[in-house]
Amino acid sequence: MNKTILSTVGITLAIGIGIGYSISLFNAPKMLEKFVSKKADEGKKILFYRNPMNPTVTSPIPAKDSMGMDYIPVYADGARTDDIIGTVKIDPTVVQNIGVRTAKVKVEALSKTIRAIGRVDFDEEKMARLHPKTEGWIEKLFINKTGETVKKDDILVSIYSPQLVSTEQEYLLALNSLKTLRKSPFKDVREGAVSMVKSTRERLVLLDVPEHQIKELEQSRKVKKTLHIHTPVAGTVIKIGSRVGQYVTPKTELYMVVDLSKVWVYAEIYDYELPWVKLGDTVEMTLASVPGKIFKGTLSYIYPYAEAKTRTTRVRIIFDNKDLLLRPDMFAEVKINAQTQKSALVIPSEAVIRSGNATQVFVVKGQGKFEPRLVKLGIESQGRVTVLAGLKEGDEVVTSAQFLIDSESKLREATAKMLEVSQNPKKMDMNKSKSDVK
Repeated sequence: MNKTILSTVGITLAIGIGIGYSISLFNAPKMLEKFVSKKADEGKKILFYRNPMNPTVTSPIPAKDSMGMDYIPVYADGARTDDIIGTVKIDPTVVQNIGVRTAKVKVEALSKTIRAIGRVDFDEEKMARLHPKTEGWIEKLFINKTGETVKKDDILVSIYSPQLVSTEQEYLLALNSLKTLRKSPFKDVREGAVSMVKSTRERLVLLDVPEHQIKELEQSRKVKKTLHIHTPVAGTVIKIGSRVGQYVTPKTELYMVVDLSKVWVYAEIYDYELPWVKLGDTVEMTLASVPGKIFKGTLSYIYPYAEAKTRTTRVRIIFDNKDLLLRPDMFAEVKINAQTQKSALVIPSEAVIRSGNATQVFVVKGQGKFEPRLVKLGIESQGRVTVLAGLKEGDEVVTSAQFLIDSESKLREATAKMLEVSQNPKKMDMNKSKSDVK
């Protein structure tokens, strides 16, 4: 029985020794790694201690958090002291895993196409509103329908005017007096007769009596009852303000005639598009009523004020309309080809991080090393933005995952400032005293 007990104890002891040896062999690499790491860390300077649950909380001395966990020491890694605060160093493998992409800063042409809704309108410089210069009654309308086209000097209406009749009679009397007194021996009498004819004829001209009626009056020596009113411009009649038998005065608008060979188109431009728009820009326009046709015009005017309701700025575009396909009050799609900016320093828009009033990018300074850089930006178009200051041609900027890098950069910047304060308490006291003085 004693032999049995001894053999059992021996077997158990052998099994225990074997298991212990196996465990020691299994943990040996880890223990060695921990030992080597500890030895390596012992050769480095501890900068500060970081809370394992909240990296933004640090301590200059060893400490424990509320759960009793030890703060993790942060060692000096031999980083250069001339690095800009916030510079981030990331292992190349991590850079690849988080999908960091970059792009070069380039100098190239930058253009923009501005699209808007346009409204066709009359050319204000080619509109004519006709009023009589004497009172009277409408005898006949030669053009009695809106939409009719007229040529320059076409007769529109005839008016009976007592004032016109009396002026014609005075002109005939002046002509008869001139004929009688032409051979008078007195120079003043002859000149007076000539002056009377000239002044009376001038009155007929000022009443818009056409030249052919004046010549007919001189030849026939018979007073004309009616006055013909001619159109001073060619175009389309869009308004008729009187009818036959109506009594009219100089306040009465008889006709409105518009030349539609050219039209104006108004478009509304948003504030962020205004820097692109310049006088003389070429404009393309399409209409649903004329499918497949592109009308080309020129931007002729930018209004110096904004529209109160839409908070946009109106621009005016001129189009030729010889075929009369562009009708006032039509809506159209307008495409303004803004002037191209040559030799612009551009980066992808996705590279920009906008935070409050600051605008920055991350510049690649080496393998796995990214430096924050404040930049001043210009206009943006088609996913690219111009850089006015902060970068130069050939710089490489981060275009993806930069927000992860930015988070780490902010953390390192805050840590560096905290470390600086902890290492320079006098400076902290000076800043505090300055704030107290303020």
